[in-house]
Amino acid sequence: MKKNKRRLKVNFVLSLIVCILVIIMLYCILNIFHNIQSKTQSSVEILDTIHGYDYELNENDSAYFKSLFEELKKELEQDEIDEEVYASLVAKLFVTDFYSLDCALNKNDVGGVQFVYQEYRGDFVSKAKTSVYNYVENDIYGDRKQELPMVTNVEVDDISSEEYSFEEITQDDNAYVVTLSVSYAKELDYPEKVTLVLVHNENKLEIAKME
Repeated sequence: MKKNKRRLKVNFVLSLIVCILVIIMLYCILNIFHNIQSKTQSSVEILDTIHGYDYELNENDSAYFKSLFEELKKELEQDEIDEEVYASLVAKLFVTDFYSLDCALNKNDVGGVQFVYQEYRGDFVSKAKTSVYNYVENDIYGDRKQELPMVTNVEVDDISSEEYSFEEITQDDNAYVVTLSVSYAKELDYPEKVTLVLVHNENKLEIAKME
């Protein structure tokens, strides 16, 4: 009888210890997940927006992108917008954001999406993840050692307007074709010449094609 009581007592103690260990492990896992989530959220804090256009500037954007964003904001706040200037700035912002891979948190953090024609955004992101962004390593903790490109300057070489259509989805009689030269902080064999086609989508100009 005494042996049975001892066994029950030992089993109870062991069960209690196991329960405590499980609770501690769950607490640690939840704490780690919460820290990762908090850091991810804080890294994409919105600093500024352009009213009526839904363009956003976040704290993870490069200094050069931020300066271009300010130019775009000033232009779009004018009573009369110079559409060619607008097209040029959107093209420069897109190229800066897309090819500044060093600003991306991981391969899923594709730059420039907000400037892409809305109907194509899903396909654009999917293709970017399997090509340009495919090898971007995670940088949630800011300790990534991988060498990635950072755009430092974009110049418009040529801009013109022409008719553009694609698969009967997009039709624009006055689309903009913009050719740009791209400079990087360090040469890492990324495109130095980019051509974009921008189409009208209500009051916005959005990128429908990139070469």
